[in-house]
Amino acid sequence: MLLSLSTIKTDDEVEAIMSMAESQIEVLGFTEHSRRHAGIVSKWAGEILRELGCPEERVRLAEIAGYLHDIGNCINRADHAQSGAILAYQILTRLGMDHRHAAEIMMAIGNHDEQFGTPVSDVSGALIIADKADVHKSRVKKNIRNVLRANIHDRVNLAAERSYLTVDRADSVIALHIEIDDAICSVMDYFEIYFARMQLCRKAAQFLGCRFSLVINGTKLI
Repeated sequence: MLLSLSTIKTDDEVEAIMSMAESQIEVLGFTEHSRRHAGIVSKWAGEILRELGCPEERVRLAEIAGYLHDIGNCINRADHAQSGAILAYQILTRLGMDHRHAAEIMMAIGNHDEQFGTPVSDVSGALIIADKADVHKSRVKKNIRNVLRANIHDRVNLAAERSYLTVDRADSVIALHIEIDDAICSVMDYFEIYFARMQLCRKAAQFLGCRFSLVINGTKLI
């Protein structure tokens, strides 16, 4: 059985784990990894596969993987992709999802982080790109009085006014568009922090049969 996303979102165990993950991330001072981020990644991961013409079953798997991809943060930020993958598998099989579909989602979640991850399926490729595309000032939860003195991770997010993805199926291009306030963060600052993530996005796009493009303030950089 392939579960609906709404079934997963309203499950008490999922709610409790995501709430604890959000709490730990906030205490540790990382950028936001809450239901907002989960919802955006879920939506974008599904849209990538839908725009590429994948069957709705694959779209649904990507949406579920996107929503659950960061639940490992309830255990520890370190190795959260692997711990979250195992948690997700246990939750999904308990809810009645067949083992193969649950295992596909487990594999995608376990490969979404740039430290050890790599695209190994269409679902994992879409998840990687959707996750790395969510750059926005609202993700910084600290009370930063002097933006220019903030650490570079926070400054990059604080500068991001908008980010979104486009999929050009005809030309086989997946593009990440970011609008930044360059008075807060330079393009070089962005690359210093996100270079490894953009490399992973490029690999993910290639796995999906596409090229990856990065467009900042209307200028194509990759």
